[in-house]
Amino acid sequence: MNSATDELVTVRDWLRWAVSRFNEAGLFYGHGTTNAWDEAVWLVLATLHLPRDTLEPWLDAHLTKQERLTLLNNLQQRVVHRLPTAYLVQEAWLGPFRFYVDQRVIVPRSYFAELLENGFAPWIQDAGSVGTALDLCTGSGCLAILMAHAFPNAAVDAIDISADALAVAHRNIADYELDDRVQAIESDLFAAVKDKRYDLILCNPPYVTTAAMAALPAEYRHEPALALAAGADGLDVVRRILSEARGHLNPGGILAVEVGHNQELVEAAFPDLPVVWLDTEHAEGKVFLVMRDDLPAVGKRTT
Repeated sequence: MNSATDELVTVRDWLRWAVSRFNEAGLFYGHGTTNAWDEAVWLVLATLHLPRDTLEPWLDAHLTKQERLTLLNNLQQRVVHRLPTAYLVQEAWLGPFRFYVDQRVIVPRSYFAELLENGFAPWIQDAGSVGTALDLCTGSGCLAILMAHAFPNAAVDAIDISADALAVAHRNIADYELDDRVQAIESDLFAAVKDKRYDLILCNPPYVTTAAMAALPAEYRHEPALALAAGADGLDVVRRILSEARGHLNPGGILAVEVGHNQELVEAAFPDLPVVWLDTEHAEGKVFLVMRDDLPAVGKRTT
């Protein structure tokens, strides 16, 4: 690849070359893009510190030697080591919101982002009525930050068991100047907030099954396994959440949990739980919702 720094001169050159190398290597996408072109545009523009939504003005711009060397290194890391672009450029996006990320957290990719765009309507009819909210298994803090924007009167807790993840969350919370409204808390689920109650609890927990963990593409193996693996059926953490959540919701409160492709597993494991599956523009059956009064009594198993 080293001759690339001599032969590739413009942004256009590097984009063409990157797409060719990505296709040749058979990369896997899913950390913010779905194809080689979008991945190449993101990596190249972010590496060059150019706006991600204005490609055309830069296509024929010539790169300095140092820029070419930096870009080559990032492209090598993406192709040879399968590092996700989000880690290489230390950013991830949920809609218009940008977040700092590194390998201490999974790359944000939650269906909750779409649901929060309109304040979680119709389940929450008045965004201003939400006084307390919880982002359980917060990782980078991204959903807690989106919740703070969606519910302007809410005090938001962001809980994670990983101190490393919370260090990233603290940085993102500070970047959005939300330290006065969003509190990052190290806790094994609800352990550190035993007496707290919330109007809304959102959770994007670990939910990857043992079989799926074994088959993960190389890109996903760079993410912390703690944030992915959840036992044989992917529901180890979900079971704990469902057994404890009622005691942490206010009357009329809502619990919503993201479980990816595990809808059938959830329905098989909790046949008597009256869940509602929430659809978004881009997905169906990835998030379920349960009202407080439909949750089991605290400590009671749901299976």
